[in-house]
Amino acid sequence: MKEVLAFAKRVPLLLITILCGLAMGLLWSSHQPIARWIATILVAVTLVDTLRGMIDDVRQGHVGVDILAVVAILSTLAVKEYWAAWAVVLMVYSGAAIEEYAQSRASSNLTALVSAAPQTAHIVAGARGSASRLANNGGNLQGASWSTDTVDQVQLGDVLVVKPGETVPVDGELISPSATLDLSNINGEPVPRQVFTSARLMSGSVNGSDTFLMEATQISRDSQYQRILELVRSAQSSRAAVVRTADLLAVPFTVLAFIIAGVAWIISGVPTRFAQVLVLATPCPLLIAAPVAYMAGSGRLAKAGILIKTQDVIENLGRVSHIFFDKTGTLTVKRPRVTHVDKPEDSEQGGLDLSEQQILAMAGAVESYSVHILSNGISAAGNQAQQQLQEASADKSENSSLSTLSGPIGFRAEGVSEDSGQGVRGSVNGQRVRVGRLDYVLEGSSKDKQLSNPFVQLAPDEMAAYVSIDGRLAARIVMKDVPRDDATQTVQKLREMGIDRLSMLTGDKMDSASIIAEQVGIQDVHAELFPEDKANIIKQSSKLNPNKQPKWDQWISKFVGESITKSVTMMVGDGVNDAPVLAAADVGMAITDGTTTAASESAQAVIMNDDIASVPHAIAIARRTKRVMLQSVVLGLSLATVGMIAAAFNLIPVVVGAFAQEAIDVISILWALTALLNRD
Repeated sequence: MKEVLAFAKRVPLLLITILCGLAMGLLWSSHQPIARWIATILVAVTLVDTLRGMIDDVRQGHVGVDILAVVAILSTLAVKEYWAAWAVVLMVYSGAAIEEYAQSRASSNLTALVSAAPQTAHIVAGARGSASRLANNGGNLQGASWSTDTVDQVQLGDVLVVKPGETVPVDGELISPSATLDLSNINGEPVPRQVFTSARLMSGSVNGSDTFLMEATQISRDSQYQRILELVRSAQSSRAAVVRTADLLAVPFTVLAFIIAGVAWIISGVPTRFAQVLVLATPCPLLIAAPVAYMAGSGRLAKAGILIKTQDVIENLGRVSHIFFDKTGTLTVKRPRVTHVDKPEDSEQGGLDLSEQQILAMAGAVESYSVHILSNGISAAGNQAQQQLQEASADKSENSSLSTLSGPIGFRAEGVSEDSGQGVRGSVNGQRVRVGRLDYVLEGSSKDKQLSNPFVQLAPDEMAAYVSIDGRLAARIVMKDVPRDDATQTVQKLREMGIDRLSMLTGDKMDSASIIAEQVGIQDVHAELFPEDKANIIKQSSKLNPNKQPKWDQWISKFVGESITKSVTMMVGDGVNDAPVLAAADVGMAITDGTTTAASESAQAVIMNDDIASVPHAIAIARRTKRVMLQSVVLGLSLATVGMIAAAFNLIPVVVGAFAQEAIDVISILWALTALLNRD
């Protein structure tokens, strides 16, 4: 009952129209003049309301073509078809209700993101700037109090309490020892992520376990989730070019309806024919179905973790004919991965009795404090090695080779310092460890002595960091820029979709770029490029004709007045240096893990889940959205035209025609909503 009342409040005139119909039915046999007056007054109210809506549409830049409904209502009243007039009014307001429902369903995924926006925050009293002290104390508040305020009251440095099930209010840094976060609102990641002290927390993520403390590093308006909401609202408020064209096409459809109605009246000499035709004339497939389909497509993309800035992106995505990929961090993993560890043999520096896992664990402990591009890979490999050592230590507690370096405390670095461009050094369990360039790690070597490298030459796609322990060369850690696990499948999927023009743009050397390109299946490689070089290549490509284009897309291209000979380019990248290149393409798509980057701010589409497989998925959704839009428009207008012609020959009575018109609207709008279905 509550839902019915809520719906009645949103469309009050629909309820009034139904009540007027009941009153007319009760009074028709005994008090017909009163029933007619009820119909006349209802028509007058409807005309005023409709004309006001037309004026508002024109002011907002939309074409006001409700003139069909106005003339249809007046014509039925003029020929004294009072029940037909009531039926047309009923169709007007039920159509408005259907439109509201359709728009709500189509934008449900986008609305869910807006609804999930953090509203409040628990601010610890007097704790601003005390994050370090609380972290050293294990995140223990020791009886401190907090107050619940609106999220815009949070200031930089505030200490916040986040309870289980609550949303992280602003971007910040974790103070507590650990936390488990649900990031599905940000990047669609289905599995909760566990993070530890000092980890970056993004607003919009949901606390999945125990209460934790965090320090605010951004205020609300600058936090990650607000940037997501900006993209969502931009997509909701925009109107695709094809939708704007559909608005304009409603005008010639209106003219056609009047022509059919006028000819039917003139030839038959019966004024009722005019009304019979007009009650079947419905531009709703153009005015409602087209935008509903595009809003549904935007919602499907958002549900898949792909946010777009405007609905025009859907049109361009569906017509992409040439895709450019950045290499590092896009086709490859975001950081080089450790492939193996080389130990020196027969070297004066060698002779350390340490396993590869021990060396990795010690190097990783030091590198965890570094900001160098290679540090994350070494740190990750070190953590894995340390875990394996501790598991082995638990199984073989009597193994003396493990007891000296492993135990309850693990491998912890102290006194770490980084020498820019050289390496990083520190103390791990009492031993001096250096990681970096060969001459840097050999701290005891004379500057005048020629350093010899006891290792074989690296392959073109390899890079290395050297490790010394207590001044003695311990190992060389070799890393590679390896392709993402699903990069090859993504490229293959794009080719299966008919997109054969695939290129790699990179600033790396041709040798290493060619190796990655061959592994993922890309033949066109452009290496050793600066950002401006990449942008120029993309601009030149846009002048070339696409290899393939679906026939239905060629028709839509004519429909929106665009040249079908233009190649639609897309650039996929992730780094800061990709930002100007993303802006140069027709569609710039940034791959992120949900964090804000210069690339995502310059892109027209943002993949929030760091999944390259989302590229063909986004194109498939865009293509289906355009197909569904076209199908709903053609189906609706065809049914309306056939109905008008049938009514012109007196095959459809005026009252039946009014209800038939509503059925046509429902069919076209429901078909447009199928863009929400996962049938790519």
